[in-house]
Amino acid sequence: MTHAEAKSLDVILDNEQRDGYCSGEVVSGHISLKLSEATTVKTIKVLLKGYAQVSWMHKRSCCSEERKYLFLSKTLVSTTGRPAIYAEHLLHVNIPLVSSFSGKHGRVYYMVQAVLKRELCIISHIDVNVPTLISPVSQTCKKMIGCWIFTSGPISLTASIDRQGYCNGESIPIYALIENCSSRLVVPKAVIYQIQIYTYKGKTKSIKQVVASARGNEVPSDTSSRWNGNTLKIPPVSPSILNSDILRLEYLLAVIVQVPGAKNLEVQLPVVIGTSGHGMSSRSIVNMSLLYPTFTLPDVAEAPPSYAEVVSEEQFEEHRTSTCQSRPDWLLDGSAFACIQQFHLQPPPPYSEICPSEQ
Repeated sequence: MTHAEAKSLDVILDNEQRDGYCSGEVVSGHISLKLSEATTVKTIKVLLKGYAQVSWMHKRSCCSEERKYLFLSKTLVSTTGRPAIYAEHLLHVNIPLVSSFSGKHGRVYYMVQAVLKRELCIISHIDVNVPTLISPVSQTCKKMIGCWIFTSGPISLTASIDRQGYCNGESIPIYALIENCSSRLVVPKAVIYQIQIYTYKGKTKSIKQVVASARGNEVPSDTSSRWNGNTLKIPPVSPSILNSDILRLEYLLAVIVQVPGAKNLEVQLPVVIGTSGHGMSSRSIVNMSLLYPTFTLPDVAEAPPSYAEVVSEEQFEEHRTSTCQSRPDWLLDGSAFACIQQFHLQPPPPYSEICPSEQ
């Protein structure tokens, strides 16, 4: 339920003037809820409880016992409830009853209880100004592309951030160096992962999901690329949960180099999402992000240039003539070379034929 005042929540039973109900009879009625304004109610539950309790003192010791005879729960309103100021919900339950009784040292009693549930949001304070969260962190990884005689060269990645503690809305400046000494074109990107870790009797279950990502510029073969504070903004997410022994919520900033035909390079830097900014308000930190270049992700893949824009007719004729003259006569007579010549330097199919969904 949203934050509206509940004026009254009443349980009204049918035939309430009676002295009581007999075992096996139907207890029916309705729940009346009045609110100060139109509000969406998430859950209303009605509970029927029955207990027998005994208690007395015997030689300075307390003798007490309790038995649960009845506990029924029925949900009258689920999360699909509509906004309302006044609502009545019918109650119709058939229950077996044991006679009610109230004595000097015990009683047997029953109750009908209506419960109006409203979530209460608690935010645990995490100060990102502590020394462990204001220290920089850096990682490096390197791998060789290919194997044996097919090795094309190494790719190395070094990434760092100036601190580990951030708040919602802040932008994380990322410093990275990508050196591509291979023969492949690679693409770097930055990702913020949310890690949910659940623990039960020594067993753990984790869920890893992406909450923010951005793609950098391509890095061609035998070149390098440097990020000098390229920023990735933290979206509205829950703060880190580090003080629970059964549920933890962690975040990782990963810088990934995507390598075609090989396993990606990846470095992971731990990040703590807190509730108190680093020496300034979150709004001022967000404004500072305008000083840094920001990643952009293309919405739709761009179509490649047409073949005529890349290879002119003069270049095509010149290349075809030089290719035929450089081949020995015995190669020109082969069927394999004839097949190659038939399709060599032919224009590729239009982009619309390959990816018609992108039109």
